[in-house]
Amino acid sequence: MSEERPLRGQMAGRNVIGEVTESIHKFLIDSYDLTEQVPRFEEDLSFVPKDREEVVYIYMYRAAENPNLRNAKRFRQAPVFVKGSGDRPEEVYYHRPPLMMDLFYLVSVHAKFRSDAERLLGWVMLALNEATHLIYRPRRFYLPNDRIVDSIGRDYDIEADPADDDLYMEKVSLALCEDLTVGDAINFFSIQEAPYRPFMTYRARVAMDGPLVSGSGGTTIRIPRLGRVDGPESDTAVTSRSGRMMAGRPSKQEAVTPGPKPKNLRRIAEDSPDNSTETED
Repeated sequence: MSEERPLRGQMAGRNVIGEVTESIHKFLIDSYDLTEQVPRFEEDLSFVPKDREEVVYIYMYRAAENPNLRNAKRFRQAPVFVKGSGDRPEEVYYHRPPLMMDLFYLVSVHAKFRSDAERLLGWVMLALNEATHLIYRPRRFYLPNDRIVDSIGRDYDIEADPADDDLYMEKVSLALCEDLTVGDAINFFSIQEAPYRPFMTYRARVAMDGPLVSGSGGTTIRIPRLGRVDGPESDTAVTSRSGRMMAGRPSKQEAVTPGPKPKNLRRIAEDSPDNSTETED
């Protein structure tokens, strides 16, 4: 008889890479305040407008696992707590640690006049410098019954109050980095059959969650009852200022003189005129 497989939910992080790209576009569009006409945002580096339209190119060219934040792939309890109802116990779920990824974006600009392109490039740099948290929202968990909840077990609400200590948040940071040399960029633009333009590279750091696996219950840990260190009949036990029991001081033991045992050693009393030590063989 084959063993019954545990129920699994959907992969929560399957869309996060596309959501990061869309968030960069939306952030720049909502922040633009230089002119009345918002620049055009393109992912095709070879696109060249025929009029004076300004273009911002955003192209994700590389995705790599972060080696410094890599976790073991063993299953562990997921940070989601779904309360039971009635006789139904609390639901326990397990998952593998999130996949920590670095997404690299090439950002470039185009305008009819070079000075306009440089002005637009400076604005993009300052605008993205304000995007400390590109995505900041409660983490989504897909239960095996297709219900979407947050870490507290409530129905998912993207507008939930992040001040709750039990609410796990999903954060995607964006930082300017130097990932391509000028030579690499020239080759990159040539492969795309695009003219070379001034560019910048950005790194977005994301955590990609996999599926939840239902568990039959939590893990019970039994710890044996600890006895008193100093023994129940010892009267040498001491307490700290807070009243906590501490180990008693060890009883004094007769000192043992190192070396061979002396033969017929006798000491003369200190009040004796002769304070020397006599030894009888």
